[in-house]
Amino acid sequence: MNERAFWGSRAGLRSLILGMALLCAGEGLPAQENVVLVGSGSSVPAPLYSRWAVEFNKRSQNLQFKYLPTGTKEGITDISHGTGDFGAGEVPLSTPEREEGKLTEVPIALVGIVPIYNVPGVKSGLHLSGEVLAEIFLGEIRDWNAAAITRLNPEVTLPNAPIHVVHRPSGKGSNYIFTDFLSKTSAQFRARVGTSASPKWPVGESAERSSDMADQVRKESGAIGYVELAYAMKNGLTQAEVLNPAGKYVRATATSLIEACRQVEQPHWDKLTASLTNAPGEDSFPITSFTWAYLRTDSGDMVRAHGISELLNWAFDDGQKFAEEEGYPPLPEEMLANVKERVKGIR
Repeated sequence: MNERAFWGSRAGLRSLILGMALLCAGEGLPAQENVVLVGSGSSVPAPLYSRWAVEFNKRSQNLQFKYLPTGTKEGITDISHGTGDFGAGEVPLSTPEREEGKLTEVPIALVGIVPIYNVPGVKSGLHLSGEVLAEIFLGEIRDWNAAAITRLNPEVTLPNAPIHVVHRPSGKGSNYIFTDFLSKTSAQFRARVGTSASPKWPVGESAERSSDMADQVRKESGAIGYVELAYAMKNGLTQAEVLNPAGKYVRATATSLIEACRQVEQPHWDKLTASLTNAPGEDSFPITSFTWAYLRTDSGDMVRAHGISELLNWAFDDGQKFAEEEGYPPLPEEMLANVKERVKGIR
């Protein structure tokens, strides 16, 4: 199968799956019937939405939801075309998407994209900067004992071994966050690749899912890749500490992600669509982002719009503790009032 046929069949399969989910959800049923909301989008928050579905769906048989991890690009496309009840991802909507599609985005949780590696003899404590990561993913730095890496790690014995780059394919929210950070820290990366969910990587091999990325990095000596923090923690992946603008190497944790959000959003806590990468502050992890829900501001279906509002208000209340249990830092309390106010605009 050639590339065009592959992607065409993939899009068709996604449409079929989403269509079947909507059919099972009772799309178009009278208001007195049970309602099942359907969302689609990024795999980054998929474990969170899966947990939320389990917990939320215990509340009532009259209102349920399910989530399909198809990819950030696909999530935006689906909700823009009026398919499903919400999308999800880590790419902020463009002005045309907001205006022409009558869409808005609401932050759901905080996520961090962490560099993971398999370097012989280096089990922890590897330091990397945005500039060095950019050169690695551009193919400019090819060996683990390159001078640029050893300067950052004077107390680590780095092997004379080639670097094997693993990246995500087109349309992924993790790509967007990672390239946004690299573009802010490297003029060369910004000029050659830029910020994109579908970057044209000059080197490396592609891993379709987070599990594929983890498997490839684990099995290949000298490999480097990137995954979401919650996934890295649950699977015991070795992650690097990353240099932030304050000149401090920071490990991704719930605390360091929340601090990045705090530095960008305070004192008014009302930006809600801001980039959190390379945030100021000594304790901020520099590859932090919101994951958003993409919503229609006027769906034309009051029953389903009310259901979405009920789901989101639950997510911003009881749902936050389940987010934390799944490894996703909850939104700061100071933000929640503004987030809930935005949800009120859905009808």
